[in-house]
Amino acid sequence: MITDVTNSTFVQALVSQIRAQDPYGVYRSWSDELLLKPYILSKEEKRKIPVDTPVDPVTKGRITYFYGAIAREIERQTGKLMQVVINVNEEGFGWALVFSGKLLAVTRTLRDAQRFGFTSLEQLAQEGEKAVQAGIALIQKFPEVAEA
Repeated sequence: MITDVTNSTFVQALVSQIRAQDPYGVYRSWSDELLLKPYILSKEEKRKIPVDTPVDPVTKGRITYFYGAIAREIERQTGKLMQVVINVNEEGFGWALVFSGKLLAVTRTLRDAQRFGFTSLEQLAQEGEKAVQAGIALIQKFPEVAEA
C-alpha cells in the first residue's frame, strides 16, 4: 500500500521539494519513505508535542515543503506560475497561501503548527491531492484572475 501512495504525483512532488533543499546530497541515498517519515505522527505523538513553545525551523520547513508541493502540482497541471507564502507566528498560528496572479488558489489556516503532520502516508497524499484539486478548480473557474 505504501508503494501506491509514494507513486502518487503529489507525494513525488513533495519528495522533490525535500530533495531540492539538500545542497550536500545527504538525502540522495534515502528512500522516499524515510524522507516522508517526519510527516507521519500518531495522535499520541502529536499530543506529546507541546504547543506552548515556538515552532521549530524544521517543522516550518516541513510545512513549507508540503505547500510548495501543492503549488508545484497545480503549476504542472495548469501551466500557471504559482507562489507560496507561509506565515506562522511563534505560538503556532498562521496561514498558508498558494496563489497565482491575484487568485488565492489554496488558503489554509494553521493552528498548533508545532504538531503539523498526518496519521499516515495515505492521509498525507489525500490531503495534498485534495488541496491540488481545489486549487485547479479555482484556476479553471477564474482564469482571468490567475493571470492578473
